[in-house]
Amino acid sequence: MKRSHVPVGAYVHVTNRGVEKKIIFSEPTDYKRFIAYLFLLNTQEKLRATDLIDRHGLDDVLTYPIKKPLVAIGAYSVTPQTFHIYMTPLVTGGISKFMQRLQTAYTMFFNEQRGRSGVLFQGSFKVKNISREIETKFIFSYAHLNSASMIDPDWISMDARDFLRVRDDVSTYPYSSLPEYIAKKQPDFQ
Repeated sequence: MKRSHVPVGAYVHVTNRGVEKKIIFSEPTDYKRFIAYLFLLNTQEKLRATDLIDRHGLDDVLTYPIKKPLVAIGAYSVTPQTFHIYMTPLVTGGISKFMQRLQTAYTMFFNEQRGRSGVLFQGSFKVKNISREIETKFIFSYAHLNSASMIDPDWISMDARDFLRVRDDVSTYPYSSLPEYIAKKQPDFQ
């Protein structure tokens, strides 16, 4: 599905990785900044996320009231080389506009922090349309379970008994929305 043709209300899995599969999230501040951008840049309004972060701090911006969101985010996970977001556009072109803002802002932050220039992500971003209910459940789970790859690269082929080894790590992984669902509250970066 073309990014510009995702209809309002469609469910999609959006993902991207570092160029040449390089690590793009290595410090806690990297993850926190990206997640703050997930919240702050999801608006049709003109907003300078960096100014809000500088004024309120990374931990407090997640409670900043966002009006006129571009997308509804159902799940997300950020690992050293990739991010996964399960979302639906709320306005025409919402995904493209949101992702352009998100990736540009994070690239600018990353490059400034490391004194580098150039592209950070492997292309624009990838969008997979989720058309069946079973796919919805799979992508929701897949996004949340993706952090298991840091513990066991073969996690996706684990059976239920093996998965118990990584369950606690996945359920407390701070850079995904799973702890939000478990605790029924916004992320706590402490």
